[in-house]
Amino acid sequence: MSNLIAPSILAADFANLQRDIEMINNSEADWFHIDIMDGVFVPNISFGMPVLKAIAKHATKIIDVHLMIVNPDQYIQTFADLGANILTVHYEACPHLHRTVQAIKAAGMKAGVALNPHTPIAVLEDIIADLDLVCIMSVNPGFGGQSFIENTYKKTAQLKHLIEFAESNCQIEIDGGVTNENANELIEAGANVLVAGSYIFKSKNPTETIADLKNSIG
Repeated sequence: MSNLIAPSILAADFANLQRDIEMINNSEADWFHIDIMDGVFVPNISFGMPVLKAIAKHATKIIDVHLMIVNPDQYIQTFADLGANILTVHYEACPHLHRTVQAIKAAGMKAGVALNPHTPIAVLEDIIADLDLVCIMSVNPGFGGQSFIENTYKKTAQLKHLIEFAESNCQIEIDGGVTNENANELIEAGANVLVAGSYIFKSKNPTETIADLKNSIG
């Protein structure tokens, strides 16, 4: 698998959202990472369906939607209709995870599962073969700009071992605190999709920052 960069739109300038979408379209980034937060599952509210619809209208790359919400099942078809290519739900929010994953696939999207920092990799043993992506949260979900949690390297290596043992084609995504200082080590541990928000959008030249990050991970 090639190593991918997925800029997080949560860190974009919402007064100039189309400009930032076009920047990503024209950059070396691979995906758009869209965080949907409800203020219940996480202590923040980001944006919802109208904003995603606007993003999808202009985006020319894969739309990777990360649901940080309770009861994600009731919105699966809605996000498919809005243009999501990948839909990731949180393990902690899904009491019937296998059914949720199957519903995501039935709606025509790739299925991902996210794990909070305190959730062990072992909980995925019985479902890893059904997943297209696992998102390891390297910060506590809810807010951008947090410091990277060092235990992420260990979790990434554990997940890589589980994927190989299960002969799964699942991708490993890291979300939170990704910079050029930890990107290589995350790739070496087994990750192949890196989400970066503040690091990209708060830089002087986001396009160059994306290019540098992409080049650094091969």
